[in-house]
Amino acid sequence: MLLIQYLDTDGQPAVGVLSDDGEQYRPLRGLTSTYALAQAAIASGRDLATSLQDYPQGEPAPYAGLVERGALLPPLTHPDPAHCYVTGTGLTHMGSAATRDQMHQKLHQHDSAELTDSMKIFRLGLEGGRHQNGQPGVQPEWFYKGDGSIVAAPGQPLPAPDFALDYGEEPELVGLYVIDPHGQPCRLGFAVGNEFSDHVTERQNYLYLAHSKLRPCALGPALRIGALPAALTGESRIERDGAIVWQKPFLTGEANMCHSLANLEYHHFKYRQFLRPGDVHLHFFGTATLSFADGIAVQQGDAFVIHIPEFGPALRNPVAATAAGFAIEGVRAL
Repeated sequence: MLLIQYLDTDGQPAVGVLSDDGEQYRPLRGLTSTYALAQAAIASGRDLATSLQDYPQGEPAPYAGLVERGALLPPLTHPDPAHCYVTGTGLTHMGSAATRDQMHQKLHQHDSAELTDSMKIFRLGLEGGRHQNGQPGVQPEWFYKGDGSIVAAPGQPLPAPDFALDYGEEPELVGLYVIDPHGQPCRLGFAVGNEFSDHVTERQNYLYLAHSKLRPCALGPALRIGALPAALTGESRIERDGAIVWQKPFLTGEANMCHSLANLEYHHFKYRQFLRPGDVHLHFFGTATLSFADGIAVQQGDAFVIHIPEFGPALRNPVAATAAGFAIEGVRAL
């Protein structure tokens, strides 16, 4: 089942169920957010699908109408964006190490057989990234992106900071979670995401990875609840002035990953600060496909389009530069 969040014609938040073909949606009467749905399911001890039966469905309406009036919202939000963590894991997919390794080659690598740090992490994942018999596998690369304020809605611009050196898409699966009153993470489901990053900054030195990830991101339009297929094939493309300048298929799902999803979840939620009741977590699971690896330089105004058929309509976001931000002497002494 696919759920969307949007603003109704009165500008009020609402939730709808998408049709299988993604052409129509039905409003869920009395439900104003997927966060509220999750809280109701947790309180009643039921799953999301069962809890949805409490909300009558309205008449079908065209999904295109939401797109035309820019009414779509991210599929999961917290009432207070500061209580939404946006994080991710890298080097998790088959083939993802090749691009990263090219970016991280040591300038003076005398021994050609020596592995870069990226390849070492990737090999660890290949050899031990899947949990077994209730025991965790090796931990993956992990990064922090920001809070809920950095999440762009489907169709809305991804604001690139004025100091950015690159505007790079990363098509990924995203896990959507709410922490219950007892501190247990509850997964609502998954969404398609664009883990927007600055690969030029990262290429300067792999220790700049943390800086390169502090960028906006997007996910949706739909939240998929229920079982996730083991193997998924999507397409990522870049459009410029109505023309496609780059496109490529990408593979995801556990069958195409060197880490199990449970292992990635464990190594995020093992930290107690991520188990605060009521918080939302949006966790990106990594990718193996980047336009940057093919020498594409994204320009302002370009649009990213990321589509996995099992997740309904494509996620589309243009790139827009922001005005000059924080000044070098912008800190005020008190």
